[in-house]
Amino acid sequence: MKTSIKIITGAVLIGILAAAGMRLMKKDPPIEAAPLPNVSVESPKRGDITLESGLIGTIQPSDMIHVTPKVAGEIAETYVKAGEEVVQGQSLCRIDNAKQIDSARIQMNSAAVALQNAQATLNRMQVLFAAGDISAQAFEQTQTQVQAAKLQYDGARLAYNTQVEYSTVTAPISGRLESVSMDYHSMVSQSSVLCVITGEGVQKVSFSVPERIRQNLTIGDYIRLEKQGTEYQAAITDLASMVSAQTGLFEVEGMVENGEALSAGSTVKIYVVSDHVEGAVTVPVDAVYYEGGDAYLYTAEDGSEGSVVHKVPVETGLFDDERIEILSGIGMGEQVITTWSSELYEGSLVNIVSRDGKAEAKSQAAKPESQAAEPEADSAENDSQ
Repeated sequence: MKTSIKIITGAVLIGILAAAGMRLMKKDPPIEAAPLPNVSVESPKRGDITLESGLIGTIQPSDMIHVTPKVAGEIAETYVKAGEEVVQGQSLCRIDNAKQIDSARIQMNSAAVALQNAQATLNRMQVLFAAGDISAQAFEQTQTQVQAAKLQYDGARLAYNTQVEYSTVTAPISGRLESVSMDYHSMVSQSSVLCVITGEGVQKVSFSVPERIRQNLTIGDYIRLEKQGTEYQAAITDLASMVSAQTGLFEVEGMVENGEALSAGSTVKIYVVSDHVEGAVTVPVDAVYYEGGDAYLYTAEDGSEGSVVHKVPVETGLFDDERIEILSGIGMGEQVITTWSSELYEGSLVNIVSRDGKAEAKSQAAKPESQAAEPEADSAENDSQ
């Protein structure tokens, strides 16, 4: 009985040792290589970058006339009201200046009499001068008196005609009456503003800019305007060379194209060029990172195992929503990594899947997987044996 137990125990031990031996002889499957991160690269490109600043401007009519009378007196009649459209030459009001007309007529008539007397004296003096009875100096004095009398008459006649002609005030331009200050029976003088007329058609916009923006503007440049979701264009027509004493800024004016829908006095948003660079070396703005205020980007260098990553410090300039200017640090032929990955660091390996937006048919993980197939096959043969 004991002998049987020993035989069974020995057989079990032999089986256990044989199984352990086979496990030791069996090869472990190789560890598969982790796939490299896929990235896209792009070479730097030359281009222009323009930055815009938003300002507030005021719409004004291209022509704004403050109508003042050329004669003083009492307003006897008015023919228009505020808000009406008028045409050039249309009567606006009549000023009762009868007394001024009578006074001007009297002065004109007096000047005419004085001129006639001076002319008659000259005729007599001319006969005496021809006979040698008066000196040349006396004759010249008579001629001078006639000339002075003629000037006085011309001035008096002009004053009379002015009083008669300008008793009725007319519109100097066609447009809209923005304000009217012509009250019936009110007294007005040559300094009184009767009404304000804004011209038809083209509108203009006025705004103020600081010196840093002023130096980027020139007459003829186009600027963008925005009002309630609608955009307009305006060409700069006036650019002040001195700052305003009130605002400390430079005053700018521009003519608005197709701006008839814009009301005079309303405000609009203006976009003007605040900075500009041409032919700059640029990369996508998302390709640049910052660490402690210093800018850097990643480049890829082709290698046998994959593309090697390099962390490159750069100096940046202007940037907009898409591109950023690179002042120094990289050349035009560099492969700048434009996609982000947590595995980007100096010396790491990556797989380039696209260059300048063009896809590449490369897979770094394919080679380790194919190499791992042969040991697995050998292991299967050992198991079968």
